[in-house]
Amino acid sequence: MSITPLDATNNGSSNNTTDPTASALSNSLTQADFLKLLVAQMTAQDPLNPQSNTEFASQMAQFSALQASQSTQVQVTKLNAAQQVAQANDLLGRTVMLQTSNGTLTQGAVSSVQLSNGVPFLVVNGAWYDLSQVIGITANPTSNPSNPSTPSAPSAPQKAPARPVVPQ
Repeated sequence: MSITPLDATNNGSSNNTTDPTASALSNSLTQADFLKLLVAQMTAQDPLNPQSNTEFASQMAQFSALQASQSTQVQVTKLNAAQQVAQANDLLGRTVMLQTSNGTLTQGAVSSVQLSNGVPFLVVNGAWYDLSQVIGITANPTSNPSNPSTPSAPSAPQKAPARPVVPQ
């Protein structure tokens, strides 16, 4: 019995997709697809020389491990995106040094963070910059109210005054 494979991404038609992410997602095998293949394999096997149950169990375990790996990859990608947003938000109000796309350096305060397709961009001097363009961050000093020329240090927590014990 001869089986002619179809390309899962295009069902036999030509597809000029160059996006590797879209290609990988369309090539992924779901558990339902795997079970269909397993049933087809079981019904098409030679009854005089059947495949052992351990081989089927091994294939199922490998597929489960693959699904877990794909799920982990998706979660790590989401975590990375959330971390980038948090990093961008931490730069709000800070002065940054950036390398522009033409190689020149620019400096300014981060006035806002804009999201485009889930990717955070810093707005500096009215222009949008990717986090990867940041090459330096300047700490903005806070002033000490008693001496405006020196940065303030965190003060130690104050203890409540002790109450005198009155005999009764």
